[in-house]
Amino acid sequence: MLSAPATPDRGGHAPDAISEEQDRFRSSLTRTIEDFLTEQRSVLAEISEESLPLISSISTLTSGGKRMRALLCYWGWRAAGGSAGAAAPVIAGTALEFFQAAALIHDDIIDRSDTRRGRPSVHRQFSTRHSEAGWHLDPERFGVAAAILAGDLCLAFSEELFTASCSDTPGGGARVIFNRMRTEVMAGQYLDLLEEAVGPDQTPEIAEERALNILRFKSAKYSMERPLMLGGALAGADEDLLSAYSAFALPLGEAFQLRDDVLGVFGDPEVTGKPAGDDLREGKRTFLIARALGSSGDDTRARINAMLGDTALDDSAVATLRRLIVGSGALDHTEQLIAEKSEDAFTALEGLPIDPVSRRALRLLAEAAVTRSA
Repeated sequence: MLSAPATPDRGGHAPDAISEEQDRFRSSLTRTIEDFLTEQRSVLAEISEESLPLISSISTLTSGGKRMRALLCYWGWRAAGGSAGAAAPVIAGTALEFFQAAALIHDDIIDRSDTRRGRPSVHRQFSTRHSEAGWHLDPERFGVAAAILAGDLCLAFSEELFTASCSDTPGGGARVIFNRMRTEVMAGQYLDLLEEAVGPDQTPEIAEERALNILRFKSAKYSMERPLMLGGALAGADEDLLSAYSAFALPLGEAFQLRDDVLGVFGDPEVTGKPAGDDLREGKRTFLIARALGSSGDDTRARINAMLGDTALDDSAVATLRRLIVGSGALDHTEQLIAEKSEDAFTALEGLPIDPVSRRALRLLAEAAVTRSA
């Protein structure tokens, strides 16, 4: 029996056709990741078979995920006139996947996270390997040191791949964007670490301002804005188009990270792959937390500060913290901010001087980013 044709969107393009194009890109991306890691496995094997667990840990981490950054890079390329079957956005997208892997490995070390996507984090994999083998010295120290090296290796892979993506494209500005992105993430990560150390020793207003700055540079820019701009720059986009990309993707990235912060406290561990309330045990001073502290009385503020960052918090204590956050109005306020930034992004998207297919694809990605549950 013949099936009915897909209903075109307002741009005259069937959503199924966009999905098919994205599936082809994802398949190419996955093959490129696998082929590259196979090559690197051979390189490490020549050095020593004992170094191969570095590649195995990276392979596990890069085998999953939503590929959001790579897809934004692809549609940035397409919207700027790049062809659908070109190699450049695939290789650049692969570079972004390895860069994200490095950020995740190092972030889990800093946050002392035991899991990532429902599996042991990389430093936990190595510490377990040490313990099970009965090796000498401290398994925890070994796990952290090995994971740092695995993350550094991902950074080296990312640089190698991005350089290759630029070889046959007109986008000289892409290198500037890529370099800036790396610096922004490292600075944002340090600011996040600093915020935990500073703790409650600042006014709530300053805490909110600092939290927004951290989420912008640690996550929002490299999650949304820079990948889209990289794809456009590789295809030769001019400064006006790149600025328009930024006006759309930066507020989208901020909404994306705010949603992540909400999920870090209220998310379902069966969906997020991380224990319930893990962000509370890690003491993350996100915008959600800053708002809760600023909107609470002295007694409640003291209770939140006393519990935040306690690695021994049980489910009951996590539930108590959640109630305090909800009662302060911080959750409602954060949801409102997500809605405002999402609206800014979608308004900017409508003004982008791009083709209807790319606009529709970016809209679908944006909707998925701000309504996700994991």
